[in-house]
Amino acid sequence: MCIDHSMTCRCGKGSASFNFKEELMPVEVVNRLYCPQCSGEVKYDASAMLEDNGWIIEYDMDVVRFMGQRLPGKNITPEFMFDEGYCTWRGVYPTDHIDSVREREELVKLSKINQKKYLEEFKKWGIERMNRLNKAGWRKAREN
Repeated sequence: MCIDHSMTCRCGKGSASFNFKEELMPVEVVNRLYCPQCSGEVKYDASAMLEDNGWIIEYDMDVVRFMGQRLPGKNITPEFMFDEGYCTWRGVYPTDHIDSVREREELVKLSKINQKKYLEEFKKWGIERMNRLNKAGWRKAREN
């Protein structure tokens, strides 16, 4: 089970929703959040921060280390926390869970008219969307 938590960035102009895989980490693991507008003012510290397309998540690494005793692996970095889903965006980017619902609304209408066409269009939408997000630079949209 994943719990969603929303957080406002340091300047108050942006917000992001986070998931915490299997609830192994508390919300306090995020020390600060910086949107593209306020992240330029931050001295980046790779040992405690993760940058994703202009957004910076600053982890409280003391909390990470303490709570990380329950996680697999020995080297728990900000990248590990984000990429393995222990503290990551809810979706591909900070507001993805909201935007993707909006994008799918037209497709849902099609599902009531032509199920086969809906499935084709839904698959096409998903592929094109991930390609677009990958080109935009979002970490979770990168091809592995």
